[in-house]
Amino acid sequence: MTIGSVAEAGGGAGGDGVTGQATGRPLSFEPRLLTDMFETTVRRHRDRPAIDFMGRITRYGELSDMVDRAAAGLQALGVTKGTRVALCLPNIVYYPVLFFATQKVGGIVVNVNPLYVERELCHLLEDSGAEIIATCDIPDIYERVSHVADKLALRHVISCPVADALPTVKGLAYRLLKRSMIAAPGPSPRHLTFAQMTKRGGTLSPVSASPDDVAVLQYTGGTTGSPKAAMLSHANLIANADAMVIHTGGEDAIGAERILGVLPLFHVFALTTVLSFAIRVGAEMILLPRFELDQVLKTIARSKPTYFPAVPTIYNAIAGVAEARGVDLSAIKACISGGAPLPAEVRVAFETTTGGKLVEGYGLSEASPIITCNPLTGENKGGSAGLPFPGTIIEIRDRDNPDRLMPPGEVGEICARGPQVMAGYWNRPAETAQVFIDGALRTGDVGYLDEDGYLFIVDRIKDVILCGGYNVYPRMIEEALYEHPAVAEAVVIGIPDPYRGQSPKAFVKLAPDHHATPDELRVFLQDKVSKIELPREVEIRESLPKTLIGKLSKKELVEEELAKAAAKAAAGGCIAG
Repeated sequence: MTIGSVAEAGGGAGGDGVTGQATGRPLSFEPRLLTDMFETTVRRHRDRPAIDFMGRITRYGELSDMVDRAAAGLQALGVTKGTRVALCLPNIVYYPVLFFATQKVGGIVVNVNPLYVERELCHLLEDSGAEIIATCDIPDIYERVSHVADKLALRHVISCPVADALPTVKGLAYRLLKRSMIAAPGPSPRHLTFAQMTKRGGTLSPVSASPDDVAVLQYTGGTTGSPKAAMLSHANLIANADAMVIHTGGEDAIGAERILGVLPLFHVFALTTVLSFAIRVGAEMILLPRFELDQVLKTIARSKPTYFPAVPTIYNAIAGVAEARGVDLSAIKACISGGAPLPAEVRVAFETTTGGKLVEGYGLSEASPIITCNPLTGENKGGSAGLPFPGTIIEIRDRDNPDRLMPPGEVGEICARGPQVMAGYWNRPAETAQVFIDGALRTGDVGYLDEDGYLFIVDRIKDVILCGGYNVYPRMIEEALYEHPAVAEAVVIGIPDPYRGQSPKAFVKLAPDHHATPDELRVFLQDKVSKIELPREVEIRESLPKTLIGKLSKKELVEEELAKAAAKAAAGGCIAG
């Protein structure tokens, strides 16, 4: 079937009498609690595998029992309705257990990246008002988390032993061979292990809750500014999971899928495409704590996943070696790519290798996260972020006059409506007001809708390079660079320019066994971008910075260039024009 949200042009009049376009249609999703969804699946699939972690299988019945024990333990620690519980965990069985246990006692999950430095941890824990944090017993992570928790006087730190989550033999080997990699809980009674926490629990007391209650605080940079928490309700998260069921083929997916979870569950993309979707359809989650190419290929060979959500850099890495190593990827039926633009050559290479479908989607934390995706059957338009997700309406609004809807083909700010859209930012009423226009979520991204209702993203508003009064979109230059056979990865940013204000600079990683010079790449671009878009500099690097989920990151490169400019200015020099 094609995507459930059929594109429908129409909708609205803009300023100056210009007819605008909105695409998509609302659908009715039943608002319900995440715990109701979980318990329904447990009743239907109690004996089905729920989690495969490094070969250890946890069935839905066992997972349910663990959730109940953890929920009772959290209640014994004083977690009540609205208590914020931070989960600072890699992809390991404790994350799903504590996620649903927190929901069961009315708490709010605060998702925290285990690799955050102390400054970042302090901000999230202080801003959210988290009272309890759970983390793993890997020394670097545990010591950093417990130090911050003690500094902020959190009520409890729960240590989750990695060895206990492994298959029995692997767990024994881990304890024996990696003793130095196991952190003991702190001496304070506020520090306890997962087992100690669950032993404290008694009879679980029922908690009254509403689908509109906040279930998760998902931190994001938002469209601008410092990290803030999107308030995602039970209804928001379930609506996106329900929409995925429609998008992937309806009830045919129930009880028959195996989802490879390489992306971290604390990230909103995996929260929906791995955890929520798996629970919704009774799928088996094959969890890996991080992306390591060899481990992923071995896991695919062993477990034969049918769905594999990831980011383009991961698909690119796998497609590049799987055939040469003889890894059978044919069980993979479909993948949703997000987090960054999906180069056409990566999609073709991966689909050729697997025989499955790789489609590009688009979303953001504030929308739980998916708002568009190319259909799994039907036209998959190259370079497009797809059609509106089921139940979602996409609008393109004039950046200068946001009350005006733009007609097909014209660029403006992408805005979204749907049951997955957050209520607002945690304790940030002013910023909440700024991110909505007439009830629609302003994404901060620039794009357009074609005549068929497919969304094409031009760039981030905040990434636009201002060159002498012209708007230059880095993504356009990056896509042109990807046409060169020697270019494996490309990032374009704006750098200071004394004449134009800013000029584009490209950073490139070359493909293995390929060669190109910066001058050759600039010549290659000359008939593909305008003179104003032609990068003033091209720098070739061995590697480019990435986020934890593998998305190419511009932040570090921008900081480097600003530091260079400041150093030149301090030395009395000037920046070359």
